[in-house]
Amino acid sequence: MTNTGAFAKNIFIINCILMIVSMIKVIFEIPDSVNIKEKRRVIKSVIDKLKKRFRMSAAEIDLQDSLSYAQIGGALVSNSRTFGETVMQKAFKMIENETPVRIQDMNIHSEEF
Repeated sequence: MTNTGAFAKNIFIINCILMIVSMIKVIFEIPDSVNIKEKRRVIKSVIDKLKKRFRMSAAEIDLQDSLSYAQIGGALVSNSRTFGETVMQKAFKMIENETPVRIQDMNIHSEEF
């Protein structure tokens, strides 16, 4: 009988754990882009750095038809809003400081599931 009670207690604990999805959306200009090949090289570099350094999912999400502008999005799943948004802030600083782009807009948001 105590075994069943322990099982029920474990289910309750599991149901209380939250999943937080933190997201970043960045629109930037690539001023030195003279052709689509150069734009893709810069975008691939930014996305690869985000994936490797911050272990997040990232992709180009809009402005594919523009030669000098790009919009990328990234997401990270964790159990802490503070942790997720801190990682997104660090990712933004990396894009701002280590890539040849001009930031036009940035948004960080977290959702709880």
